[in-house]
Amino acid sequence: MRLTQDPIQVLLIFAKEDSQSDGFWWACDRAGYRCNISRTPESALECFLDKHHEIIVIDHRQTRNFDAEAVCRSIRATNPSEHTVILAVVPQASGDHEEASILPLLNAGFNRRYMENSNIIACYNELIQIEHGEVRSQFKLRACNSVFTALDHCHEAIEITSDDHVIQYVNPAFERMMGYHKGELLGKELAELPKSDKNRADLLDTINTCIKKGKEWQGVYYARRKSGDSIQQHVKITPVIGQGGKIRHFVSLKKLCCTTDNNKQIHKIHRDSGDNSQTEPQSIRYKNRRKESIDVKSISSRGSDAPSLQNRRYPSMARIHSMTIEAPITKDGLRRLSGNEYVFTKNVNQSHSHLAMPVTINDVPPCIAQLLDNEESWDFNIFELEAVTHKRPLVYLGLKVFSRFGVCEFLNCSETTLRAWLQVIEANYHSSNAYHNSTHAADVLHATAFFLGKERVKGSLDQLDEVAALIAATVHDVDHPGRTNSFLCNAGSELAVLYNDTAVLESHHTALAFQLTVKDSKCNIFKNIDRNHYRTLRQAIIDMVLATEMTKHFEHVNKFVNSINKPLAAEIEGSDCECNPIGKNFPENQMLIKRMMIKCADVANPCRPLDLCIEWAGRISEEYFAQTDEEKRQGLPVVMPVFDRNTCSIPKSQISFIDYFITDMFDAWDAFAHLPALMQHLADNYKHWKTLDDLKCKSLRLPSDI
Repeated sequence: MRLTQDPIQVLLIFAKEDSQSDGFWWACDRAGYRCNISRTPESALECFLDKHHEIIVIDHRQTRNFDAEAVCRSIRATNPSEHTVILAVVPQASGDHEEASILPLLNAGFNRRYMENSNIIACYNELIQIEHGEVRSQFKLRACNSVFTALDHCHEAIEITSDDHVIQYVNPAFERMMGYHKGELLGKELAELPKSDKNRADLLDTINTCIKKGKEWQGVYYARRKSGDSIQQHVKITPVIGQGGKIRHFVSLKKLCCTTDNNKQIHKIHRDSGDNSQTEPQSIRYKNRRKESIDVKSISSRGSDAPSLQNRRYPSMARIHSMTIEAPITKDGLRRLSGNEYVFTKNVNQSHSHLAMPVTINDVPPCIAQLLDNEESWDFNIFELEAVTHKRPLVYLGLKVFSRFGVCEFLNCSETTLRAWLQVIEANYHSSNAYHNSTHAADVLHATAFFLGKERVKGSLDQLDEVAALIAATVHDVDHPGRTNSFLCNAGSELAVLYNDTAVLESHHTALAFQLTVKDSKCNIFKNIDRNHYRTLRQAIIDMVLATEMTKHFEHVNKFVNSINKPLAAEIEGSDCECNPIGKNFPENQMLIKRMMIKCADVANPCRPLDLCIEWAGRISEEYFAQTDEEKRQGLPVVMPVFDRNTCSIPKSQISFIDYFITDMFDAWDAFAHLPALMQHLADNYKHWKTLDDLKCKSLRLPSDI
């Protein structure tokens, strides 16, 4: 049973914002916790009763604004606080003062004391210790209710005794089988209950000798019901080892044996209890169960494009079997192409009231609507949409694509909420960036939607996967500053320190996206889905965005080829029929497909029509030129020396990028998703760059074409 809860919810109660409250806020962000802040006792209590936080941090450093102990007592007076850990932040003790006793805090209801320290790592360490200690213990206590509910509804008779054979628990099935009420059994020793005289004289000694050694015993045993009748049971007794390696309990599972005498007893037991479920014919039960099953064959037929792939890809499928992709370079070797530096922006409560609310998808201006009519085509021109929307393509394309995939219906949110969310996300992309702006996000969203429409992709993923992929594409570069991760680490950015120089921006994109979403109910597209769906959706979004970080590029491609393409090739080569969807009901495979999909969508520029490919190449080059310029000004290491605006050959840079990253990845993705148009564009674009390079041209086009 999984006893952790993701994400853990934390409530910060601070009368005013300061470095200490900020320290805990960013520590929650780093740990992946959901965090609320309250400024008054009244709002704190109201928020807690609504959210039932696992951890509460109360400012106990001064009493001008509120009485921290009174706040703690008011929370402890509520029922949900039984499983909550409350932390008191107290001032640092001066050297000439005696250490204060913790007893007043414990008496007020606090669990722990935290000496004032605003360092994010110190706050993070404190929260992580609480999670791994008190919070997980509380999860176990809460889980007991679920476990006992399961036991109460179990059809097998279950009896739990202590190590000295005192009855601790019996379930309703045990009561029905034995004819006792649990009140007659709990607290009694097994020796006090009547025994059947049909067992061997030494059977009880044999059982006790076995289980006292910590071994499981199972066999046939005669028991005596309250009525005096003897019944034959299949019994399994399992010792439960507790603290210190000592046996703490024995769990007994009991089933009636199928004998003539027992059948009479079974009929009598169920007649007395009014339970007719056991007498239901097996054929009816199995028939009903089959109605709930899924016809795998019919699904695989609908979700597969095997015939077309079989006709065209035998040579490439054979090649995939011998294709081994390894990562021959280190993280340092990838510096020139790894993503992205961050200019630290602390305030995530950005105001969006100044932005005009976009109109509904059914009432957009004709020039935009006409463009969006073609959004399902791979040749869709995102730059035209950028122009007519005044650099706000993400809102309009997002409304159209999300509507087509039924995202609002799946999330149970209104179109108004979705519009507000798209508006907030787009407002946090930097329009001043040459490349990493909301047009790039819209382009990746468009590519993702296109890939989701391919038959094999569609047949391998669930709707939750589709929704997660569309959201991940939308937010994958939010708040990107137009600088790389390498620049960020070299500059000693605060965010690089926070994320330990690892996937810095990708981690920030996901964290900020969720912060922006849940901060305001008006744009919280997740507010109406249940916790389990939210957790699954959140994890999928995070996983996909992190997959866009290029240092693990070869690892992701290698896993996809070995786990998806090679088994698929084997199926197609060994069978004339349509193959089953490779991902359905296999979460690990679905994850690999989603990662590969967003990776390809993120760097699909070389597979776009030539004019679009050239425009994207110019934009990314300009962004890299600007970084090199800044590195030189600040005296930082130049991580991409080839992108010096005075010497760079853009065709050479594109050829290297395609050779090194794009060709193998899109070959693998094409083998799965069947993308002949994209592969033709890739070949044409590569030929364009090679022609320029052969002519020693360093620009995007030949001078005669400009």
